[in-house]
Amino acid sequence: MLSYTDLKKGTIFIYKNNPYIVLEYNLIKRAGGQAVVKVKIKNLISGEFLTQTFHASDEFEEAEIEKTDAEFIYSHRGRYVFCEKGNKANRFELDENIIGDAKKFLKTGMDVKAIKFNNNIVGVELPIKVQLKVVSAPPGIKGDRAQGGTKQVEIETGATINVPLFVEEGDVIEINTETGEYVRRV
Repeated sequence: MLSYTDLKKGTIFIYKNNPYIVLEYNLIKRAGGQAVVKVKIKNLISGEFLTQTFHASDEFEEAEIEKTDAEFIYSHRGRYVFCEKGNKANRFELDENIIGDAKKFLKTGMDVKAIKFNNNIVGVELPIKVQLKVVSAPPGIKGDRAQGGTKQVEIETGATINVPLFVEEGDVIEINTETGEYVRRV
């Protein structure tokens, strides 16, 4: 059993008979002495987001999940198609609500981890850092460089992210998939 303080970011637990993953965790200490935990959680089956407050008396069952290697094949009309690593015939689809923000960083042929709950695939986990090519970048604006400047560029998956001014079209950059932020130029 998990207590309310065990619900750290990334923890998967059972709540209302469904598996949820913790996206944000805040411990709030009250003047009365009793602390509460406010969490933002995502239902791994429906993709629904909730913000909940839990108290010291709350206990949760840890979700038994299994992670297997998978590969992203393609997306079409909000459906994302993956296959078991090394077995292209064994395919599965996930809705864009389940994929969430990870869809901005999915590239054909990318290796991911498929998350299974009760022998059903309920989601995918991307590598923490991915390398993607910049396909469109405005020129860096010359001027006062006392402050580090940023600009928005489009990457090969169609997403836009903020990068330093020196990044140009054609560069390959590394992006943190958890935060969606630029890490470095490769």
